[in-house]
Amino acid sequence: MNAMLIPLLASVLAFASVLLLGFGVLGARRQAEHSSRLRGKVAGLAGVGEAGAQAESVLVRLGRLLAGMLRVLGARLGPKDKDGLDRIRLDLIRAGLRGPNAAQSFHGAKAALMLVPPALFLGVAWLLPKSPSVQVVIFGVLALASLGSLLPGMWLRSRMAERRLALLCELPDALDLLVVCVESGMGLDQAIHRVSEELRESAPVISAELRTMTLEMRAGRQRQQALKDLAERTGIEDVQSLVTLLVQADTFGISVARTLRVYSDTLRTSRFQRAEETAAKLPTKLMFPLVLCIFPVLFVVLIGPAVLQFMHVFARTGQ
Repeated sequence: MNAMLIPLLASVLAFASVLLLGFGVLGARRQAEHSSRLRGKVAGLAGVGEAGAQAESVLVRLGRLLAGMLRVLGARLGPKDKDGLDRIRLDLIRAGLRGPNAAQSFHGAKAALMLVPPALFLGVAWLLPKSPSVQVVIFGVLALASLGSLLPGMWLRSRMAERRLALLCELPDALDLLVVCVESGMGLDQAIHRVSEELRESAPVISAELRTMTLEMRAGRQRQQALKDLAERTGIEDVQSLVTLLVQADTFGISVARTLRVYSDTLRTSRFQRAEETAAKLPTKLMFPLVLCIFPVLFVVLIGPAVLQFMHVFARTGQ
């Protein structure tokens, strides 16, 4: 039973992997051909896209092929309901991944991680001279599939938390520059554009968000809606409060410079309090490395020579 189950499971997973791989390759080739035709039409010459494709390196072409395969897998195996797609798109946007096919690529990577490692595990188990037991094979397959299903979500949440922390650290400096620009006579739209350009190197995350907001307003979106989109993209309470204040100031004719200055002071105080809270948690976080890593070594260094001397004394006494 054991000798027949492992090859059967390996064959089923290999067939599913090859089938999905074939779908991905076909979809990626169709998309590549379509993109090549579009590039040729835009360039005005039929051979421009082909020449550019030949000039690309092998790694770039393999990367594009793999990305196309993941998009096709995500489109076929990912959720089809609009709410699920909108939710994952919003999470990807908050993580800084804003490509048009980011949701499909994410679901495709999730499906590939659920199928490929179990298939490789079964292949290795099949090729071993002594095959493992059925329980070990089933547990390994389920564990790898579960890990492949959980890893993309964990990576996405970690990237969202990292970007959120960067936004919280960069926002007070951006507000200070906004206050300076508005008080010098600039309009709010012009000030936002200027701040996004000035902070491109020192604060790239908030600069990218403000630049996106500027592009939306240039495309015809109203300022209030662009501000609400900014709060939705970031998902941070401080940004949402700032957007609410700016919308109210714009609606009721309140001084924008005064509003920005008051909120900038409040936000800087909040950042200082978060730094104090992090510093207060540091002794508790250092307790486990001290107890588990540093104290045992210290005890060995301090007490080790005394223990050796006692051992020598007891050995002489016994003689």
